Amino acid sequence: MEIITIRKAHPNDLEKLLEFEQGIIAAERPFDPTLKAKKIHYYDIEKMISASHIEVVVAVIDSELIGSGYARIETAKPYLNHLNYAYLGFMYTVENHRGKGVNAKIIDALKKWCNHQDIVEIRLDVYNENTAAIKAYEKAGFKKHLINMRMIE
Repeated sequence: MEIITIRKAHPNDLEKLLEFEQGIIAAERPFDPTLKAKKIHYYDIEKMISASHIEVVVAVIDSELIGSGYARIETAKPYLNHLNYAYLGFMYTVENHRGKGVNAKIIDALKKWCNHQDIVEIRLDVYNENTAAIKAYEKAGFKKHLINMRMIE
């Protein structure tokens, strides 16, 4: 049986993490016709790895990186009863390792990091049509909260 470990990302993981980012973008393109057709980047991963308010983690099997995710501390709206919350993103699992609980292990590790930062609320965004991702996040304990709507003319 393969043992999946979760660890903090290191700068030497950058090349693989950039591949993961392109995998995320490719998966999300069908859900968002406003994404540019050329190669784009969502993140400054190198900067994220070294930031004190962001925890970037990777899932590893036998020294092979198979998944990623991050938690970023954000300032909450002044009308909420908590000062900060964590935003999760960069959630990716290599295709041939999906269905093995990798995403759940990444979320669990990020939740633990958030708890150590005294963060009580965790948020993320997911495309409404991405039913597989929605089911995975609901299974991890997330609940739908707001619906973000837009109009493209």
